Amino acid sequence: MNAAGFPVLSLITWLPLLGGLVIMSIRGDEETVAANARWTALWTSLIVLALSLVLWARYDEADPGFQFVESVAWLPDWGITYHMGVDGISVLFVLLSTVLTPICILASWESVKVRVREYMLAFLILETMMVGMFCALDFLVFYMFFEGVLIPMYLIIGVWGGPRRVYAAIKFFLFTLTGSVLMLLALLAMWYQAGTTDITVLLHTTFPQAMQVWLFLAFLASFAVKVPMWPVHTWLPDAHVEAPTAGSVILAGVLLKMGAYGFLRFSLPMLPQASAELAPLMFALSVVAVVYTSFVAFAQTDMKKLIAYSSVAHMGVVTIGIFSANVQGISGALFQMLSHGVVSGALFLCVGVVYDRMHTREIARYGGLADRMPVYAFMFMLFTMASVGLPGTSGFVGEFLVLVGALEVNFWLALFGSLGMIMGAVYMLFLYRRVIFGRITRDDLRAILDMSPREIAVFAPLVVLTFWIGIYPSSFSGFWDATVNAMASQHQAALHAGHADLKLAGVRP
Repeated sequence: MNAAGFPVLSLITWLPLLGGLVIMSIRGDEETVAANARWTALWTSLIVLALSLVLWARYDEADPGFQFVESVAWLPDWGITYHMGVDGISVLFVLLSTVLTPICILASWESVKVRVREYMLAFLILETMMVGMFCALDFLVFYMFFEGVLIPMYLIIGVWGGPRRVYAAIKFFLFTLTGSVLMLLALLAMWYQAGTTDITVLLHTTFPQAMQVWLFLAFLASFAVKVPMWPVHTWLPDAHVEAPTAGSVILAGVLLKMGAYGFLRFSLPMLPQASAELAPLMFALSVVAVVYTSFVAFAQTDMKKLIAYSSVAHMGVVTIGIFSANVQGISGALFQMLSHGVVSGALFLCVGVVYDRMHTREIARYGGLADRMPVYAFMFMLFTMASVGLPGTSGFVGEFLVLVGALEVNFWLALFGSLGMIMGAVYMLFLYRRVIFGRITRDDLRAILDMSPREIAVFAPLVVLTFWIGIYPSSFSGFWDATVNAMASQHQAALHAGHADLKLAGVRP
């Protein structure tokens, strides 16, 4: 339990499942069941959001450790516990998950018309898995939530997706599951070495350097797929194109952050020597992702695919910041993750707005929407500018800090990383110009209507967050400053200790 004796993290984690049980118990005709399922899912997600805001308000920013800790013996003979807690990094990703879930439910209010009860149930299960993963302080509990996310997302893509939904869902499942098998082997090796799966203990366990390299590569196989890093990114465009709009929002907004969170929670602090030794590999993969997928994004004719490839480029910037292993780089990566969760989710919602009206995502099928949809044009412009890193929006803060952190490591790393910002402006402005400006030449576009009050309500919190992060970033970085400072200091101390041990052994570091 936490200091106050109230298991707030467990309540936030498991309350969506309670809402799911209520949805399963609904009876009546199809229309009644659908309406009640929508309202039950929405109210459940809003209550969870309210609880996460209380968690956010009561979090002590000066404490770099884990707070609201809960611990219950699960398999004591094996050193495994149900252990929950949040630090300055995970508390904001819990909040991001709980903010996006009601937005997704509201965005699906009219677009999802078949199996509505099952759809809402899948989203509530998905919320439980996402929040549980960010709160878990036991490696086995983390792994269960980490893998549990696959099931509801697989169903969301495979049941409510587009024409090639089964192919995309199976590809998504196989890519992510295959990588996670190696992480399970790493988990077993760490348990065998330390005698526990408690993350707070593993963070202070020194693993042999040779073992660290193998553990790092095992983690890389799992987390790189989730980020996703080049060249294991190919599942993402298919998943985004075939997923329903809300599925794409969660996929880009939260699920892509799971891999980067894994690097921050496990690879960097637990395996410092291996992280430093293999940092050039991570930088190389990240730079390729930034440059290559930016060019690929520019060549796309499908709006969803363009935004999907842009996500790979943005997450490449994140991994550059993480493995810079300095305060600026890590803070920039966290800002970029938070901003990308908001902005990319909003961009997929922008695509969903016109898709619901036209049922096509081909860029060439649009043009001149500013005449018929001025509110939509403003929304799309705002999130396009945030995506390319316009100062004053959330996208600028993270990219700037990552480049500062990368510059401390290597000038060329910062130079190639900055190419993502330039190319991002090229393909995003191309998309915006082609869809919004010009003249309407199609009769079906002349009859298109602007955003409804429900759609404006969906975008409103994302607009606020985009400006809030961009104009007052310290209100967010204050949560993780103490944690990131401690992480960077411990990383450097571990590297110095490792070099000292090697010198004593007569080995040149």
